[in-house]
Amino acid sequence: MGLVGPWSTVAITCAAMLVLLPVVITNRAGTWQANPLALLSIALGGAAFALYSVGFVYGRVAIIVLLYSLTPVWSTLIGRYVMGWHTPRLRLLAIVVGLAGLVVMLSADGDWPLPRNAGEWMGLAGGILWSVGTTGMRAKSTLRPADAAFVFALGATLTALFLAPFLEPLPRAIAPGGLWGIVGLSLSTGAIWWVLSVVALMWATVRLDPARVGILLMTEVLVGAVSAAILAGEVLHPVEILGGALVLGAGVLELWPVRRSASKPG
Repeated sequence: MGLVGPWSTVAITCAAMLVLLPVVITNRAGTWQANPLALLSIALGGAAFALYSVGFVYGRVAIIVLLYSLTPVWSTLIGRYVMGWHTPRLRLLAIVVGLAGLVVMLSADGDWPLPRNAGEWMGLAGGILWSVGTTGMRAKSTLRPADAAFVFALGATLTALFLAPFLEPLPRAIAPGGLWGIVGLSLSTGAIWWVLSVVALMWATVRLDPARVGILLMTEVLVGAVSAAILAGEVLHPVEILGGALVLGAGVLELWPVRRSASKPG
């Protein structure tokens, strides 16, 4: 409809902010007087989602989903070395398996194991930012889910606005009829995708371990791969499938029950 790449994300996230604005106005003191680190962490989460959604335009869907799904690896490393949280041995093994999957997946064509295009770089960077953001949310955020979703959409909007001039030219003049179509689509998509799903995500993020949040989001891997094959005709190289399987294996290790040692008497 005339909004390409980051500009479509700008429209959708702005629409989400507009839908959430009445909620924030009624609780503006509680929102903007929250812990600054919590606000920054939530905004970083929005930036991660913006990178993720824009990345789909410039790379292969399945690969970007898999790169983003390495979030449990980054979350575990941040939790251990930045936050000082205890890390079970299975999580350390999950890190090794996840990074091995990354190397295998990105070197499928015999080249260096590095992202090949802007979309893949955004998927990888988005996953790292999401890990940083969820760790901060888990540690500091006390915001209501709807208020957090507004800050989340704000972070996404600012990120998409920053990216847009570098990736796509300014949208050309849009006819009035087309403008109303864009507004309607943006509002409906923003309300369903960014408001309902992000409010639910914000509610869950402050209640779950960051690495576990990343693992549960891995359901996107299956949905993304199947939908990309059906709708976009994408086919993964067998080596890429192997790397993706290792990434998912890291997720299984992350969710594997860890038996806690019994506390000593006295």
